[in-house]
Amino acid sequence: MNFPERFANLPVATWPRLRGLLDSVPPGGDVINMTIGEPQHAFPKFVTDTVMDALPDLNKYPNNNGIPELLEAMAGFLNRRYGVTIPTDRIMALNGTREGLYNALMAICPETKGGAKPNVLVPNPFYQVYAVAALSVAATPVYVPATKETGHLPDFAGLDGKTLDQTAVVYICSPANPQGAVADHDYWKNLFELAVKHDFVVFADECYSEVYRDTPPIGALEVAEEVGLNPERLIVFHSLSKRSNLAGMRSGFCVAGPEPIARIRSLRAYAGAPLPGPFQAVAAKVWADDTHVAESRALYQEKYAVADEVLGDLPGYMSPVAGFFLWLPVKDGETAALKLWSETGVRVLPGAYLSHGEGAYNPGKSYIRVALVAPKEDVRQGLIKLKSCLYG
Repeated sequence: MNFPERFANLPVATWPRLRGLLDSVPPGGDVINMTIGEPQHAFPKFVTDTVMDALPDLNKYPNNNGIPELLEAMAGFLNRRYGVTIPTDRIMALNGTREGLYNALMAICPETKGGAKPNVLVPNPFYQVYAVAALSVAATPVYVPATKETGHLPDFAGLDGKTLDQTAVVYICSPANPQGAVADHDYWKNLFELAVKHDFVVFADECYSEVYRDTPPIGALEVAEEVGLNPERLIVFHSLSKRSNLAGMRSGFCVAGPEPIARIRSLRAYAGAPLPGPFQAVAAKVWADDTHVAESRALYQEKYAVADEVLGDLPGYMSPVAGFFLWLPVKDGETAALKLWSETGVRVLPGAYLSHGEGAYNPGKSYIRVALVAPKEDVRQGLIKLKSCLYG
């Protein structure tokens, strides 16, 4: 059976592509994996006991939308972090935000806009789920460069009016993966003005919001409340994966206006899988606790300092203000990643594997992404080897 024609331009999955590049070549030293953004810090100690206490719930079907305690904890997080009060009936518990980022588009993207196929705007580089979701609903993904010239955030306002008028949904990630750039107040305000003018919905992926250097990144919800944005025009996504080092637990949530959240919940009744009951009980306690988040963030701040110390004198080095990736300029990302692996055993990700386009038109081609998730001394050794191999 062939894929539908709309999947002809499906992006090649990042990790099989990386394995194809590196795995046939022996590492040139002790392996230090700096590719995947899988947090390695300890998760809260109370998680294990809470899981054990909640295991009897495995004989019950999990609540599709999220148990009341979980939704209340999520609303409490939003209030503490952003100063907004969101009713729990506008929050949907997710089995990881990847599910939500995909299924929310399935639930709300129209089949046509103005009598033609709708556009879905995607930052470039991007999290690949954005593009795959657009193709799945037979929309046209429009890749908007997020480069040094645009502050590593997509310049949606620079698009022509026809493209924007045909747009149904805009994906935006802040803090950005992979560059660590943060959308400020004016960026959000301007984006919301475009949403109103051109009649589209903003999908704000804020999964890295709790990993930052100094200042907590401003959130879409607080700016939306300030400017009086219709809540139907914004869906915001959050996750415990990065915030609490619980990538395997798959606890995330989305916040939306009454109509979008109703559509997302309706789709979940037929497709997708709710978070298992024991994990919902655990997640409620984790979302309600901020102490472990601050402790984990302090460890990332130490690794920011290591990166600045080792790489700060390199031309083009950009010290991230948030997130846990370095976006390092090289001549060619694939060549650099293969050289680094074969000569040192340090494993990084070519930037082109996160971007759309051919040759010079791929905004990630001349970068590598380096994850700062390993223990601090492993990060230090990896960056020292990286610098000597690629920039020495």
